[in-house]
Amino acid sequence: MRSITASSVDVSINHAEKKLQSIALPTGYLFARRVIELVLVIATLPLVVPLCLIIALAVRLDSPGPVLFWQERPGQDGKIFRMVKFRSMRVSNGAATRLTAERDERVTRLGRFIRLSHLDEVPQLWNVLRGEMSLIGPRPEPASFSEIFEKNIPLYHYRRVIPPGITGWSQVHQGYTADIETTRIKLEYDLYYIMHISPWLDLKIVLKTAYAMLTGHNAR
Repeated sequence: MRSITASSVDVSINHAEKKLQSIALPTGYLFARRVIELVLVIATLPLVVPLCLIIALAVRLDSPGPVLFWQERPGQDGKIFRMVKFRSMRVSNGAATRLTAERDERVTRLGRFIRLSHLDEVPQLWNVLRGEMSLIGPRPEPASFSEIFEKNIPLYHYRRVIPPGITGWSQVHQGYTADIETTRIKLEYDLYYIMHISPWLDLKIVLKTAYAMLTGHNAR
């Protein structure tokens, strides 16, 4: 990865620092949203559980290896948790040593489909129930990559002032990132979301996420 210096950071990032230092998060809305999330997840379990069983069986039949993929990721305030998703890559020693690229050769046949439809993320509802994630928020990066990004990208740590999300403003606009430069751009979207978090912005993200699930937009 190519390192990035403070002098090369976009002006919008530098401008955001002053706002972030004095920002007052809408705690009332965040609490209400947490309650709504729990109700939604629990209410949809009769649909989600059978869907998960079907996908789990398909993953098992498609390629050798575990059905679920667990990975440590930093959550709110940097607290490490184990994020879960359906395994979409072949099992190998180097499977988790680099970020996913376009047409990644590690992705299985079924993995391609569940990644395009974002069905591989469904098990993360477990992380939402545990309070480790939210339905909407900055997408958590693998812990090892997060350490590199924090050292090389100013303000990166501000992404952790709220819980990470299954989907988010950066996710629906840019999707996955593969290096420091694209992660810096993704950070701009995350900081915008944190500074403008509201029910209307969340609704917009929900609609864009539904579109992405139907079309495979921004998937890898």
